[in-house]
Amino acid sequence: AFRNMAITAANGNLKTHLSHNGLKYESIKINGYHNKREVSESFEQAPIYVAVMTYVGFGIVTLFGYFRDFLRAVGLEKCHLAQEREEQKDFVPMYQDFENFYTRNLYMRVRDNWNRPVCSLPGPVFDLMERVSDDYNWTFRLTGKTLHDVINMGSYNYLGFAENNADFLKTVVDKTQQYGVGVCSTRQEVGNLIFHDFWDGFPTNSMNIPALVGKGCLILSDELNHTSLILGARLSGATIRVFKHNNMHSLEKMLREAVVSGQPRTHRPWKKILIMVEGIYSMEGSVVRLPEIVALKKKYKAYLYLDEAHSIGAVGRSGRGVTELFDVNPADVDVMMGTLTKSFGAAGGYIAGKKELVDYLRCHSHSSVYASAMSPPVTEQIMRAMKCIMGKDGSTEGIRRVRQLAENTRYFRARLKEMGFIIYGNDDSPVVPILLYMPGKVVAFSREMLARKIGVVVVGFPATPITEARARFCLSAGHTKAMLDQVLHHLNEVGDAFCLKFSRRRYPSWAELQNEKKSEPSS
Repeated sequence: AFRNMAITAANGNLKTHLSHNGLKYESIKINGYHNKREVSESFEQAPIYVAVMTYVGFGIVTLFGYFRDFLRAVGLEKCHLAQEREEQKDFVPMYQDFENFYTRNLYMRVRDNWNRPVCSLPGPVFDLMERVSDDYNWTFRLTGKTLHDVINMGSYNYLGFAENNADFLKTVVDKTQQYGVGVCSTRQEVGNLIFHDFWDGFPTNSMNIPALVGKGCLILSDELNHTSLILGARLSGATIRVFKHNNMHSLEKMLREAVVSGQPRTHRPWKKILIMVEGIYSMEGSVVRLPEIVALKKKYKAYLYLDEAHSIGAVGRSGRGVTELFDVNPADVDVMMGTLTKSFGAAGGYIAGKKELVDYLRCHSHSSVYASAMSPPVTEQIMRAMKCIMGKDGSTEGIRRVRQLAENTRYFRARLKEMGFIIYGNDDSPVVPILLYMPGKVVAFSREMLARKIGVVVVGFPATPITEARARFCLSAGHTKAMLDQVLHHLNEVGDAFCLKFSRRRYPSWAELQNEKKSEPSS
C-alpha cells in the first residue's frame, strides 16, 4: 500500500484543513520559502517478490551462520569472539551464544561498511584512510593509502557549518585563546561561564525527560522515536505507551483511553500525559504532523515534547524548524528540544520552553547538575552559527545556506524519484532514505559507492525492520549541484547494475517540475 499525506497551503491565506481522523487545524503560508508548495511524504511498499527475496536472503545467511558455529564448536574454524575461559565453563555464561549470533555471523562479514576512519575535515568532501582485513573483518589494518575527495553523503552537516574557513571561525579562535578548550567543572560548581546555556546532545533527552515526568505519569511515544528519547522515558519510571508512527487515530485512541480510564488498577488520573515526537525522523526522513498533534494535545490537555534534532536549522523559511514549516505557534509546544551537533556544526543540545521550565531543569536536570560544562570554543561555535542563521552577523550567509539546503533537498529527492528508486519521507526533509531491502545488495551498494568515491551510510536489521534495509543520504548546503549530479549519475548506474529501482510509480521529472513552477501565476 502506498500512503500519501499532503498538506496544501495557499499563499498568504488562512485555510482550515480536515485531517483523515476528523481533526481540524489551521495553516498559514507566507510569501517566500514554502510559498504555494505542497508538503507531502510517502512510504511506497515494494513488490511482493522483493520482500520474499529479502527473507530468503536472511534465511540463507542465518543457515550459513549456524553452519559456521558448528565448525567452530568442533574446532575446524577459529572463534575470534570473546568467550569464557575453560576454567569458568561451569559459571553462568557471560557471552550468550545466541545473543551474539548476529554480530558473530552476519555483522562481522560486512563490518567494513561502517566505522571507516576519516582523516580530514568532515565537510561536503572528505578523505578516508584505506584499510583491509585478512580475517574476514574481525580485525583491520591500514594500508597507508588515503582515498581523497570522497563526497560525503552521510554526515548531518545540514547547513555546512562543519568547516575550517579561517574568516568564519575567527571568533571561535578568539574564545579558545581567552578561555581555553576545557572547563573541568560542572556548571553548579565553578564551571558556569557567562555564555553557558547548553547540555550535551544525547543526554539532553535521556537526562532531562526523567526530570519532567516520573511515576504516575504517562508518556505517549511515537514508535520511531530515537533511542535517546526511549532511554529517557525508561529512566523516568513513567508508564510508556507507543502509538503508530504519525498515526493520529492511534494517538487519539490512547489519549482518550488515558483520560477516561486513568492509571491501571487505581483509575486515578494521570499526573501528567506527555506526548513525545520528533521533528524529522532520522531513519525515515518523515516530518511530524505537528498541527494535528497540537490539536490533540489541546483537546486532551496533554503536554508536548518535540525533539528537533534533525529539523532545527534544516527546515522552515529561516531554519526555525517544524513549527515554522507548519506555521505553528512555538508556544503551543511545551518542551522544545534540539541538538547542536547537526545544523550548527558543534556539540551539545538545548531545551527551550517557558522560563519556569528552564529554571526548573537548571536545578533538577542530571545533565545540568553533574555533567562537565561545555567547552568554550564549542559554545562560541554554536553562538556563531546561530548569529549567522539569524542574520545577526551582518550578512545573508545564514539564510543563503537555509535556502540552498532546501533547493538541494528538493532537487535530490525529485531526481531519485524520477530514476525509479523507492525513497521514504517528506519532500522537505534533508534525510533521504533509499530502500535497498536485500542484505546482499546493501553490502554491495555501500562498497560500490565507495569505489566510486562516494561515502554513504547503509542501515539494516535490527536498526530497521528486517525487510526495509536502506541507504540514508543526508543533504547539506555545502553540496554543490555538480556534486549532487555526480552522486546521482553514479546512483543511476549502480541502481541499474544492482536492480535497485523498485518503484512502480511514475513521477514528473525535475525539468517538468521546474516548468510547472515557472508557469504558476505570481501573487
